[in-house]
Amino acid sequence: MSREPDGLPRVSVSQVSTLAAGFADDVQTYAAAGLDGIGVWEMKLGDGPDDEAVALLRASGLGSATAVPNVPSINPLPLFPGPAEPRERTEAILHSLHRLAAFGPAAVLCFTGPGDRATAVRGLREVAAEAERIGQTIALEPFGPEGLEEWSSLSTLGDAAEVVEEIGSPALGIQFDAWHLWNTPDLLDEIERHAHLIAGVHVSGRREPTRGWADRVLPGDGAAGLPVLLGALDRAGWDGFYDIEVFSDNGSFGAAYPDSLWDVDGRKLVERGRRQLLECWAERRVAA
Repeated sequence: MSREPDGLPRVSVSQVSTLAAGFADDVQTYAAAGLDGIGVWEMKLGDGPDDEAVALLRASGLGSATAVPNVPSINPLPLFPGPAEPRERTEAILHSLHRLAAFGPAAVLCFTGPGDRATAVRGLREVAAEAERIGQTIALEPFGPEGLEEWSSLSTLGDAAEVVEEIGSPALGIQFDAWHLWNTPDLLDEIERHAHLIAGVHVSGRREPTRGWADRVLPGDGAAGLPVLLGALDRAGWDGFYDIEVFSDNGSFGAAYPDSLWDVDGRKLVERGRRQLLECWAERRVAA
C-alpha cells in the first residue's frame, strides 16, 4: 500500500463511527464523502451471506482498512457480547478471520482482553498461525495507561511488541490507536522503534476531561496532539490507512451524551472527520 499520488494520506472510517447505519449505507456514504477506505465491522454484516456486501464494497472503489470481528479479544470484555471462555472466543475469532477475508482487510483487529496474559498469548498464537496460513494479518491493539485492567493486559506499543516477538509470526502486527496511546510515556520513540510492526492506525480526538471510554471526538478536536502523532508515524514510514474510529455514546453502551457524534448525520460526520484529519496532516511538520 502506498500514499495517494498527491501526497495525502489514505483516510478511512471505521464503521463503528456511524453506528446506526447499515453496511450498504456506510459504503455509499463513505464513497460519496471522498474517503479512501472503510474499516469493516463484522457486526454490520448481520448473519450473512456476504456476497452482496462484498460486491458493494468492490464496486465502491473503497479500500479496506482494519476490520473488527464480532468477538475481538481472547479474554472476555466488559459490555461487549461474546462467549465467556477463551477457547470459545478463540474459535469465534478464527471463524471471523475467514469471513472477513472476503473483504480484503489490511488487518483484522484483536486484543488480549483483561486477565491472564498466558491464556491470551496462547489464543493469539493460534489465531496468528491461521492468519498466516490464509494470507491475512492480525493487528494486536494495546490499550494505553487508562482502562488497562478492564480491557487489556497491554498498555504500550512496547508491551504489544513483546507479545508479537514472543509469538514470532509474520502475520501478527500492532494496531496503533491514537486515543489509547496519546499520553503513553516515550510514545514518539516507541513509534520509531516499533514502526515496522504497525499493521493498522486508528485516529480520533481526545476530549479532556473525558467522560468515559466511549467519548471520543473527531481528529483535531480535543487533546490527543494528533499532528505530532501523524508526523511521527509519517517519519517512521507508515503509509497505510489512517482510520477514523469514533466511539461517542448515545445510550447504546449506557452513557447518553447529549452531544453524541453517533446522533450526527453520517455524511456530515465523515466529511468533517476527513477534512479535520487532513488539516492535522497539513500541520504535522510544523507540530513536529
